Amino acid sequence: MQEHRTGLGWDSHRLVEGRPLILGGVELEHDRGLDGHSDADVLTHAVIDALLGAAGLDDIGTHFPDTDERWRGADSIALLTEVAGLLAAAGFAVVNVDATVCLERPKVGPRRADMRARLATALGLDPARVNVKATTGERMGFVGREEGVSAMAVATLTTAGG
Repeated sequence: MQEHRTGLGWDSHRLVEGRPLILGGVELEHDRGLDGHSDADVLTHAVIDALLGAAGLDDIGTHFPDTDERWRGADSIALLTEVAGLLAAAGFAVVNVDATVCLERPKVGPRRADMRARLATALGLDPARVNVKATTGERMGFVGREEGVSAMAVATLTTAGG
């Protein structure tokens, strides 16, 4: 009998000078980037946690701890590809991913298709099965004050065997 599972992921990182702004595996032109142990791609990190949560495989910190130097500066899309392998090994197939990134600027719209494509490729999916949305903080909270960026994602998995 085929089983469906849903997982939720959320991440946030502080904006700092001297780092690139990478979201969904795409570098955006901006005066600051996200601070973190890896490339700090909050969008991809939220997707990873949603997938791991749906599969019951713990979280991103369990698999790629920030205490491990192997992951310093890691490309989060490569981590997502590794997670896709973990899911397949556990008998799951990704049905779809829906994600929202929260930031004041820059606008995500011009690069949204690129983000969807990068995430979908890492997961072996058609880009139509990966959605990326963006919203602002309406000048409220850490997002609104442009102190950081957050993202949330929902992922649906099915047992691969059906």
